[in-house]
Amino acid sequence: MSAASRLKSFRKLILHAHELLELQFGFRLWDGSTVPEGLPADAFAISLADENLVAALLRSPNPETLLNLWVSKRIDLVNGDMFDLLARRPKVRTREIRRKLSKFLVFNSLRKFVFLDRGGPWPLEAQPSEKPSDGSADENRKNIQYHYDVSNAFYALFLDKEMVYTCGYCTDWNNDIDQMQLDKLEMICRKLRLKPGETMLDIGSGWGALVLHAAANYGVEATGVSLSEEQVRYARAKAEALGLSERVRFELVDYAKVDGQFDKISSIGMHEHIGIDNYPTYYSTIARLLKPEGLYLHHAITRPAKMDAKAFRRKNRDFALLTKYIFPGGELDHIGNTLMMLEQHGFEVHDVEDWREHYQRTCRHWHDRLLANYDAAVAEVGEVKTRLWLVYLGGCSVVFERNSARIYQSVVSKTRRGPSGLPPTRRELYT
Repeated sequence: MSAASRLKSFRKLILHAHELLELQFGFRLWDGSTVPEGLPADAFAISLADENLVAALLRSPNPETLLNLWVSKRIDLVNGDMFDLLARRPKVRTREIRRKLSKFLVFNSLRKFVFLDRGGPWPLEAQPSEKPSDGSADENRKNIQYHYDVSNAFYALFLDKEMVYTCGYCTDWNNDIDQMQLDKLEMICRKLRLKPGETMLDIGSGWGALVLHAAANYGVEATGVSLSEEQVRYARAKAEALGLSERVRFELVDYAKVDGQFDKISSIGMHEHIGIDNYPTYYSTIARLLKPEGLYLHHAITRPAKMDAKAFRRKNRDFALLTKYIFPGGELDHIGNTLMMLEQHGFEVHDVEDWREHYQRTCRHWHDRLLANYDAAVAEVGEVKTRLWLVYLGGCSVVFERNSARIYQSVVSKTRRGPSGLPPTRRELYT
């Protein structure tokens, strides 16, 4: 079977699909031709770099194959991004698409690619298998450094000016990422009701933004802990530059190894790295570190609960890819279990707030900023990593928009008899 014959047959199939489904985008094939013919140079299109990718998808028609083809740029988007593709996707279900397409045309075209080599490269195949964290300090460090020690300069290309890598907070849905993250830092400090002279611990402190904001604006003595060498080095240098080194410290240490007691504790986007089997250790550690009258703010992404625990622990393929290539060792809780675990470990839950729509916007900002700085990102970390992060950030925005994942902030204190010490309303959080 000649390459020309395969190309002709494939073009016929793609044109059939394009006309039948009334697709609002075109295709650019490996020989430079387009479907439909004469597609304008500035039109949004899917680019297919070689015929071997068709064979690869036939042999392994799954998200992992597609992800490898995407990061290696064998499949690409021209004159647009993934959000443009989603906006133009067919308005019919996959089952309906299969029913409408000509079975003969599909078979006759694709059979010609079956014996082709799948081509290459396959840059993600060297990655280890996805598995939950065993909770050890060594594995925690390895997993955290895999994600967060990519490059400070890389993260600076899409994060806000304070380098906050967790969900922002919208006081207005149209706020930019700098305002969202400033408002988030302020809201956390208000929810913790920080006071001058108090001690504060931020578990998973990132590049130090919350610790530094709390010390500078609320007069607390703050400690941040992280397992990312790059983040700790950056945070220490920033504290020195801001003249806050006497009131803050950043430690490269596993959360379970922290000593002392604190008036206030925050954990912002760190719980996702713990692993479900290690939750008892985590909550016991918070209980040990928090003073009797202290407050703990728990901020974490969740998945919707299932009918039973076994069904919940079963990951779909997309989430398995996320934990394999982006967040190794990561797992998500559901909010019901989070609240139950908090109560089981001696906490009273005072407030729970859903920030799902805030995170959808945060991830969209990050995606768009990284895409705008694409060339600089490629120069810093390479094209594979850049494209991997683009699909991760954009995909997360879509997941939160579709309500397939959520994110909650919960404020708790240690259970005790008598008054909680909290004011009767939340008025002061918003004034």
